[in-house]
Amino acid sequence: MTEKKFEEAMERLEEIVQGLEGGELPLSDSLKSFEEGMDLAKFCSRELEAAEKKVTLLVKESGGKLSESPFETNGEP
Repeated sequence: MTEKKFEEAMERLEEIVQGLEGGELPLSDSLKSFEEGMDLAKFCSRELEAAEKKVTLLVKESGGKLSESPFETNGEP
């Protein structure tokens, strides 16, 4: 699989969902689209997990030393 961008993968996934929801594809094409969609969903999930791991805040400790701490949203890690 060639390297792709998250945004491109999400756009293609949306196209697949619309095509499947339309119900006009033959069964064999629907299965191929579904399989491609599952691969894209896994790719996007991995990308999101990687991004989440990278999101950290540098916090200055009392001695001026920098340390990393997990990024928290709405009080949840």
